[in-house]
Amino acid sequence: MTEQARRARVAAEALAVATRTTKDDALLAMADALVARTPEILAANAADLAAGREAGLTAAVLDRLALDEGRVAGIADALRQMAALPDPVGEVVRGSTLPNGLELRQIRVPFGVVGIIYEARPNVTVDAAGICLKSGNAALLRGSSSAARSNAALVAVLRDAVAASGLPADAVQLLDAASRDSVKELMRARGLVDVLIPRGGASLIRTVVEESTVPVIETGVGNCHVYVDAAADVSKAVAVTLNAKTQRLSTCNTAESLLVHAAVADTFLPPMLAAFAEAGVTVHGDERVAAHSAAVVPATEEDFATEYLSADISVAVVDSLDAAVAHIRRYGTGHTEAIVTDSTSAGREFVARVDAAAVMVNASTRFTDGGEFGFGAEIGISTQKLHARGPMGLPELTSTKYVVTGDGHLRG
Repeated sequence: MTEQARRARVAAEALAVATRTTKDDALLAMADALVARTPEILAANAADLAAGREAGLTAAVLDRLALDEGRVAGIADALRQMAALPDPVGEVVRGSTLPNGLELRQIRVPFGVVGIIYEARPNVTVDAAGICLKSGNAALLRGSSSAARSNAALVAVLRDAVAASGLPADAVQLLDAASRDSVKELMRARGLVDVLIPRGGASLIRTVVEESTVPVIETGVGNCHVYVDAAADVSKAVAVTLNAKTQRLSTCNTAESLLVHAAVADTFLPPMLAAFAEAGVTVHGDERVAAHSAAVVPATEEDFATEYLSADISVAVVDSLDAAVAHIRRYGTGHTEAIVTDSTSAGREFVARVDAAAVMVNASTRFTDGGEFGFGAEIGISTQKLHARGPMGLPELTSTKYVVTGDGHLRG
């Protein structure tokens, strides 16, 4: 890993001064190569899926792991869209001429070497490599062993395309997924790796945050709530909640908990519970929720704290907006929280009091996404408050430096 990191630093020097045209050409070449070499990628992925089924991986994990022609084409299209985005490197964040005549500019620059530790999502391999390259960073990728064959095939394709475009192949490198030592070494590679980004479950992120000496940008754990206010339109609330929970079950911006104001519980819960039942969602509810359906599973303390990533949701009736906010503060993870209400004042109060990377008013939690926000690409969704918060697009993969231009200026 140390030798790979050293090679990444060399590659990062070349990337830092690469023109936008060169980087965009590389991204387009990567996209074309993925499509051209789809059969070998799918063969590797089929081997991973077979091993995963034998190992007893859940259906949700297998879905995240699976590739097909459509998904590979979609991953390639994401690279093409990335090539069309503005290059953040060199952007002037702010500038001025000081009273003494010095010209001051703060400009965006790459981090250098970015390490990404992630779980069974082969698409992350390509997304991370692409967004790092576009922002002028070399990528050290450490995926999970369950996707080892898929990731190896993808990185082989990407490296060939990068090299053919005139950039160093070591701009994209894959670390050994079979060895836990590679993770430990990556987390200890301060001075060689500039920033580390974990993408995955709570235990992975917690381990990286607690054990890494390399600066970490924390991403992803999403115990997201939808709060249906007393002033909510019932049909709108049912539609928003159902989309937030079922549009895709295995993402960090999927709603995992529903809070319902007592004033609308009797009119909202019957159609909501029926919609959940039709969609195959198991409801883990408190006593007031259970009174509306025998199918409700009694909720435990653990249920309200759980990021299910499955067809399950915890549901509670609350007596006020204050109680909803208190519940979210206790169990939320600072990712995405939503309120459904026709009351402007309730919406404003919820936005002001809820501490999260994104707060939705009358919209599904599923919109917290770089693509949906118009960023075009994201490396993850940061749930911390320093450097970046929320969907991390290209600008968030950069730091800044000050350029001061004078004419023989001396400080008196």
